Amino acid sequence: MRLPGVYPELVTGRDDGVVPGRWLVREGSTRRGGASCDLGARILEVPFGGDPAARVVRAHELMHARVSPCGLDWPRLFPDVAPRALECAEELRVNTLLGRLGFDVGQLCDGSEKSGGRHLAEQGDWAQAVCFFLAVMGTGAERGYLAGVRAGDATWPPALRVVRRRVVEIVDALGTPALGASDVGDDGVPRGYARSSVLLARLLTPLMAARVPVGSAALRAFRRSLAPGGRRPPTGRFAEPVVAVLAVRRAPRVPTSRRTCPRVTGTTLRYPGRLLTDPHRRAFAGRVRHGGGVVVIDQSGSMDLGRDQLGALLARAPDALVVGYSHRPGDIGATANVWVLADRGAVATEWPAGNVGNGVDGPALRFALARRRGTEPVVWVTDGQVTDAHDHPDDALTSECAELVRAHGVRLARDLDSIAAALRPGSLVSPRRWGDFGRVGRKLLEMSAM
Repeated sequence: MRLPGVYPELVTGRDDGVVPGRWLVREGSTRRGGASCDLGARILEVPFGGDPAARVVRAHELMHARVSPCGLDWPRLFPDVAPRALECAEELRVNTLLGRLGFDVGQLCDGSEKSGGRHLAEQGDWAQAVCFFLAVMGTGAERGYLAGVRAGDATWPPALRVVRRRVVEIVDALGTPALGASDVGDDGVPRGYARSSVLLARLLTPLMAARVPVGSAALRAFRRSLAPGGRRPPTGRFAEPVVAVLAVRRAPRVPTSRRTCPRVTGTTLRYPGRLLTDPHRRAFAGRVRHGGGVVVIDQSGSMDLGRDQLGALLARAPDALVVGYSHRPGDIGATANVWVLADRGAVATEWPAGNVGNGVDGPALRFALARRRGTEPVVWVTDGQVTDAHDHPDDALTSECAELVRAHGVRLARDLDSIAAALRPGSLVSPRRWGDFGRVGRKLLEMSAM
């Protein structure tokens, strides 16, 4: 039975082309998560009580029915934005509009915020903590939420306050008509949503992956990252590898690439004439074990690989596995950052261009090492500058890559022209040349001195 007065069908004024229709109204509660508005299915779940909290919760969900977007192609329109950031930014917009209309949004605080903040901090879930902070902002729950966060990790609240100041600046700069506008822009997105929720979500998404700043210097850098045009804050972590599956073709075998050679012993007598002509009587056929190897290429910045260069490499090593990598700083998994350019004679017909940053050095090395055959040589083409997912240099990540180099005997090459020499048997970079490989080289020198 529907509560008298709860009629989302009467909500009017949308300018985004959403066609009115009948709604299903279900009873919910005033507890956080106990009410919802499903615009696509037209299902409204709200508390039916007559108390002030129930009235404000109903108004909150009806405001979603009035201004929140419906039917957008989210992955296409917002590939660089975390869905959770969009969700919480929209909660802030709806609460702000309610407050400006005179509703007591403090009624949306249900007392669970303090324990929720403490739980998130104790679990180390910074991404969820910074998102949920937007959802409670302006509802009177901020103080309790920050107190809970402080109880879980006292280093987090200063950074959250920095986020709050920037978010308030953005929202306060928008008038109420602009904040609630539902007319659609050229990109197909309602203008009020684009001006506030999308903008805030784009601010929030890189912060979700950021390392929590500790200390005055780190907080100042964090604050600068929130300014328009600011550089994304450091994450202290590699990006997750996103491996591209590329179309391939079989490369023609180089005519001069010999597959067998004479041996003293074996199972196939292929050169019987050598029993008379060869002092060592090498009449058996043995497999020539050359032309393989693993090559990992940092394709960030200017270290891109041309088709002619790949062809020259495969002429020297036709059975090589060649892996390229480069991460777009701040990407949340929509763009491939690791790809196989050649796999034992199969060559990619096309491949992605470099994505500007490094960001995935360690995962790319592990991906290639897992596909190594026996003790074949592994060559890493790098300038030695290892970076995190936001393309910041990081000492711990550099040490991680240096340890991979040392543990697996990875050979370093400074440029593409050095690959062929690095693949030769016994070709190792002398410690005297480690200084040519930036931070990784310096870490190797430190490790060798221990």
